[in-house]
Amino acid sequence: MTSPPLVLALVGPTASGKTGLALELADRLGAEIVGADSRQVYRRLDIGSAKPAAAERAAVRHHLIDVAEADESFNCARVRALALRAIADIQARGRRVLVVGGTGLYVKVLRHGLAAGPRPDAALRAQLEAEEAAEPGALHRRLAEVDPETATRLHRRDRVRLVRALEVYLLTARPISSWQAGHRFAAGGLDMRVVGLEVEPAEIHRRIEARVEAMLRQGLVEEVRGLLDSGLSPDLPALRSPGYAEIGAHVRGLCSLEEALQRMNQSTRRLAKRQRTWLRGHPPDAWCAPELGALVAALEPSI
Repeated sequence: MTSPPLVLALVGPTASGKTGLALELADRLGAEIVGADSRQVYRRLDIGSAKPAAAERAAVRHHLIDVAEADESFNCARVRALALRAIADIQARGRRVLVVGGTGLYVKVLRHGLAAGPRPDAALRAQLEAEEAAEPGALHRRLAEVDPETATRLHRRDRVRLVRALEVYLLTARPISSWQAGHRFAAGGLDMRVVGLEVEPAEIHRRIEARVEAMLRQGLVEEVRGLLDSGLSPDLPALRSPGYAEIGAHVRGLCSLEEALQRMNQSTRRLAKRQRTWLRGHPPDAWCAPELGALVAALEPSI
């Protein structure tokens, strides 16, 4: 029996044009798309996560979208399990696989496997969350003392990963960077070719501004109001992300809509910068301009 074709992956910062290019490429190759986006996994987070439209998902089958509720715990192990199941199903039906997203860690654990580590401890996590809520920035400062290598990689507001890094250290007396170095993400992964979109920061900023305006027209305020009115806490990780956090503050009467949109632009630009930094530290196999011809050339001879 012959091996299935190489898994293809398209990565890049937010607003770099991944969705449109992925749809064009999937149509050309007869591929199905496996999402690698930490917000699109959540149901009802549609507009603010820039989820592919219903028509786009009807044209090309998508996986790992709408697989969890916003108040569910969702981690890399679950992402990997769901993605591997979807990929096996796609390949069994003779289709190509195209992984697409801006969450570089999801692509990394698919390609290289997961580092070992202790199981989550709900009580300890709650304690760390409370510590950060009482004193914002406390977790990052604490992590810098015990695991400076990881602290330099994480933004001080990346609460989910800060909590996990401190949890690992407190449960094992060993930094998470040490666990990862021992594993080196070198086994149990997929054979993939990863291409990254290379877009100038100024162009990303322009696209972000246009996207924010489009999201407002599409009903982002109403979407966020509906999520909060349904009883979801604004402190959930999904609702602390760019767009949801700022519009959520407006819906709760904490700022004007104009202020919320300004902050949303700023936080989304910061997200794009963090994603570019991640990609520089975990470079793809090739870079290309956000054009179909350039993408096809970068994927050769994998396609």
